Amino acid sequence: MLEELREKIKKKGGFVNAHSHLDRANTARFFSKEEQYKFLEEKWKLVDRIKKDSNYWAYYSRIDSAITDQIEKGVSTICTFVDVDDIATNKAYIASKEVAEQRKHDITLITAMQTLKGVLDPNLKTIMNNAASSVNIIGSLPGGDKGREDEHIDWIMNAAKKYKKRVHVHVDQLNTPKEKETEWLARKTIEHGLEGKVTAVHSISLACHPIAYRKEVYKVCQDAGLSFITCPGAWIDHPRREDLAPIHNAITPVDELLEHDLVVAIGSDNIYDVYKPFADGDMMFELRLLLEACKIYDLDQLVKIATTNGKKVLGLR
Repeated sequence: MLEELREKIKKKGGFVNAHSHLDRANTARFFSKEEQYKFLEEKWKLVDRIKKDSNYWAYYSRIDSAITDQIEKGVSTICTFVDVDDIATNKAYIASKEVAEQRKHDITLITAMQTLKGVLDPNLKTIMNNAASSVNIIGSLPGGDKGREDEHIDWIMNAAKKYKKRVHVHVDQLNTPKEKETEWLARKTIEHGLEGKVTAVHSISLACHPIAYRKEVYKVCQDAGLSFITCPGAWIDHPRREDLAPIHNAITPVDELLEHDLVVAIGSDNIYDVYKPFADGDMMFELRLLLEACKIYDLDQLVKIATTNGKKVLGLR
């Protein structure tokens, strides 16, 4: 079955890795073991070390090297989020766009802006606007403007309308019923009239809620034309919690999303960095983890997740 799945994906042109962070790829060695075990929001600050020491050529080299490895793993299209802030400035996304041009005969590389430090700081206004106008996809991390998430997503969606770009938003990452960001994102999408142009990345905490709530969220997502990207290996290591919630895997509830005719693509997320020091970006591993965790055995559905759905969320079809 696995060989048949591989062959079907190959016939479709190869894997679409819909979400990665190639500007940080292969940097795990710069962090201690203690740092690699820290929590997500602590790592958001730790990566400043890499950005401070990275010039344009360092970004170019890391992205280009990661691209070569992805091609060897059967990837034909990939979207990389790259950091945009007062430290990285424009170096990472310019490097990514240059790599995309140089390697266009080998692979399709889509560049999205990562907003770890938010978008609302007045000192970032020029940097963020320049990035939003230049990248292929406007990326969002609402937690980068903690406590001002509504203002953050309003800025992101207004920029998307201004520059006619798609939006990819990190939501519901922490595997807790305290998060309801997927519903919030779907409603914000409708509010801004961006139906069909917004993608939720992760949406893991959606599975922490009762089935009645999940079904209501799926309806709102249908109305919003919200699509999804799951990165199975990125969150399977989520630490145990004492929250009371339905029993579930630490993974996007892809089986239910598919049952509600919602588009789902797949990504690797981090590759050999402080977040995931052993993750190698193998999309077959990611797909295998997804199908086992969510019991998705339909080959045609898996092929769509691995190929055509990825192109849909990246605006390539």
